[in-house]
Amino acid sequence: MELAKQKASIGLINPKNPVNVASILRAAGCYGVASVFYTGQRYRLAKEFNADTKAFHKIIPTIGVDNLKDVVPKGAKVVCVELVEGAVPLPHFEHPENAFYILGPEDGSVPSDVLTWCDYVVYIPTYSCMNLAATANVLLYDRLSKSDFVSGDALIRSSRDTNNTTKI
Repeated sequence: MELAKQKASIGLINPKNPVNVASILRAAGCYGVASVFYTGQRYRLAKEFNADTKAFHKIIPTIGVDNLKDVVPKGAKVVCVELVEGAVPLPHFEHPENAFYILGPEDGSVPSDVLTWCDYVVYIPTYSCMNLAATANVLLYDRLSKSDFVSGDALIRSSRDTNNTTKI
């Protein structure tokens, strides 16, 4: 048993850290994300140093683009995740079935002009800002936890590492 593929994609604004992007790809693979888009040159120049240990970059299209607005998947609602005043706290947010999640750079914010074309802006309540990869993991877990996923031992067996055969 596997989790159903999601109608979800991720857009990254000028990510700088290939380790963070690799961690996002791992999360994307774990939570069934269809594709990852990114803008800017920083990741393009550093992506050979990635740490995607499950090689999800070979499975999930990871595409550099000039403008994320141009690649919003058909029918998707755009959800920006950013610590910005007026945003909805993630625990109160109902994820759209078809979502394009926008995340800003590790060393900056999502530009105001991007916020204008987003359907929703949400934030993750924390005592301090999280890094990019942690934000993506929490976001995608929240999406899954609020969905009608099938749970049980079959899912555990299909999800765990091959070295883990523990039972209780």
